[in-house]
Amino acid sequence: MKIHYLQHVPFENPGSILEWAKVNHHTVTDTQLYKGEKMPEQDEFDWLIVMGGPMNIYEEEQYPWLRPEKQFLRKTIAQGKVVIGLCLGGQLIADAIGGRVSKNPHAEMGWLPVTLSEQARKNPLFSFFPPEPKVFQWHGDTFSALPEEAECIAQSEACGHQAFIYNNRVFGFQFHLENTPQIIQSLIENCKEEMIPGPYVQTPEEVLAHREYIAQCNSLMYRFLTTLEKMETEGAL
Repeated sequence: MKIHYLQHVPFENPGSILEWAKVNHHTVTDTQLYKGEKMPEQDEFDWLIVMGGPMNIYEEEQYPWLRPEKQFLRKTIAQGKVVIGLCLGGQLIADAIGGRVSKNPHAEMGWLPVTLSEQARKNPLFSFFPPEPKVFQWHGDTFSALPEEAECIAQSEACGHQAFIYNNRVFGFQFHLENTPQIIQSLIENCKEEMIPGPYVQTPEEVLAHREYIAQCNSLMYRFLTTLEKMETEGAL
């Protein structure tokens, strides 16, 4: 299988997704958008991963590659590809399918619980998730409205839309399951000024004190990807 990912900043790569792809002998290619690299044609990949980043989806003047990226996502989704968006990536997907992205009432940064819907717990892709897993959050915006065709499958105390499924093949996550210790350390080093004290914002020390959560999240991502690949191979998506 050929996996392609879009990366928005040097310090947010697919982390444990890359490890999963290597173990399963998949081909991985990438576009570093912040370097001005060209995106591929849709027939050059099977799955698309859309990474996070500190920018907002509407900052097209400052980040001119956002506009063509959104067009690329619309075309990729229309062709029925498997698309997975993480944080900013999930927001970009939500915008591409007709949702709305706006500032969340509260920023979420650190290890915080999300609650999966009852329907999600019946889905093989998420049936192995704990009811309220602690996941890594780092966002101020969110996909505040989704089109009717998209199913919201998770929420948190601070954010009503934490994850969604669209057409059984497109997945948007507001949170991160893919982050490795190195990515989290780099995120704090590069974006520490965003950690303004608030009810759902942890300190750098709190964030870095829970390596056990990283292992749990990476395990959930591994199982999600493995199940997703199996379901696609069997025609069950």
